[in-house]
Amino acid sequence: MRKGFWGCLAGLLLLSATAARADLPEGYQLTLLTENFPPYNFSVDGKNFARDADLKGIAVDMVREMCQRAGIPYNLTLRFPWERIYGMALDQPDHGVFVTARLPEREALFKWVGPIGPDDWVLLGRPDSHLQLRNLDEVRKQQLKIGAYQGDAIAESLLKQGFTPELALRDQENVQRLLKGQIDVWATGDPAGRYLARQENVSGLKTLLRFNTGELFLALNKQTPDEVVQKLQKALDELRQTGEVQRIFNRYL
Repeated sequence: MRKGFWGCLAGLLLLSATAARADLPEGYQLTLLTENFPPYNFSVDGKNFARDADLKGIAVDMVREMCQRAGIPYNLTLRFPWERIYGMALDQPDHGVFVTARLPEREALFKWVGPIGPDDWVLLGRPDSHLQLRNLDEVRKQQLKIGAYQGDAIAESLLKQGFTPELALRDQENVQRLLKGQIDVWATGDPAGRYLARQENVSGLKTLLRFNTGELFLALNKQTPDEVVQKLQKALDELRQTGEVQRIFNRYL
């Protein structure tokens, strides 16, 4: 009797898993790429290459939960630099990249799942800074040196507005550049910038200007099946409704 019960239960579980993936090609798998961008995504050992269990962060935990809930097979890889993994997601079917800003110029390039979390754009100054900024025009007038992260949406936006930010290969490099006076302000995300500063044992940076309020997403290659996108979005919506999204944030912030 017990054998019959467990056999029946196993069959039901298998049927359930098969149903979740029924419309996907056999052997289908999403390849999801990310970078070191704490607290959203980062490698456990801080290196610029990691896979699956060696990744942590708000977005990593959220993406794992989404895929498992949606029944979508996946693998996670962290690589460097950002421009490389962004290009891979853009060009290769069944690839995605996270987290990234959903900008108007990117809208038609990907299929989107989110939002995963906030990403306000700020200019941070040294703890002893006396700068007072009301808008970006004042940054231009004062000819302030801006530090930013190469390939990041913030840097791209500043470049398009005629600024010439001094670009770093890793955003955390801007913490020491700011303290040493090599740049006057650091253009970064909030909460990402403050988290990076704390990792460098730096606190008290001043928010001199908040010049954009945005949100971060998972961007999927245009050839990703609509069913996959819809299931992931539904899973994320459910995670938010049950309070799991907030619990994930609370683990890191």
